[in-house]
Amino acid sequence: MKSLIAKPVAVVVLLFARAITAVRPFWHEGRLPRRRSIFFANHSSHGDFILIWAVLPPRLRRRVRPVAGADYWLKSKLRSFIGRDVFNAVLIDRNRDARTMDPVESMGEAMKEGSSLILFPEGTRNQSDASLQPFKSGLFHLAALHPDFELVPVWIANLNRVMPKGEFVPIPLICTVTFGEPMHLADGEDKDMFLERAREALLALAPKKAAE
Repeated sequence: MKSLIAKPVAVVVLLFARAITAVRPFWHEGRLPRRRSIFFANHSSHGDFILIWAVLPPRLRRRVRPVAGADYWLKSKLRSFIGRDVFNAVLIDRNRDARTMDPVESMGEAMKEGSSLILFPEGTRNQSDASLQPFKSGLFHLAALHPDFELVPVWIANLNRVMPKGEFVPIPLICTVTFGEPMHLADGEDKDMFLERAREALLALAPKKAAE
């Protein structure tokens, strides 16, 4: 029954997201990824992955799974339905002491099954004044384990102003989703070097004021 409801709900979410944000995607050199990808993005709102998902063309949207915190998306039956059934999210338990499966392993299983991922390497929403928080190590480990995947930086602009923290009614505002040049882990590149390069690739896509 849930699977029958999930598809029309996905369409409603898609149309609503596009209507309230008038979102515009910008692809690097106008080129869509040719291979399975990890779309890694800045994170300021629980709606971030929805906006990326909404601008992907159908052939990419059908095979992409967002990575999200289980503590938020399993908090109620409605959130659980949206996270699990509508978006087929890879839900990560962020409680190190309680979780039974390593997050990288969970994401890797989804990738082995043929899914692309939407990932937020900061690990949690950025509520600070900094453009980006430090990256967690997950992106590095996934890049090392799955070198056949393209790593695509994605900058989401203005969504935190559409749904400010603590507000429940969205404010209509034009948002943009900018996809950068795909990257890969270089031979001999260590974790710190790679994460800094990935961070810089993401910041390079930010509007000038956001990157300062």
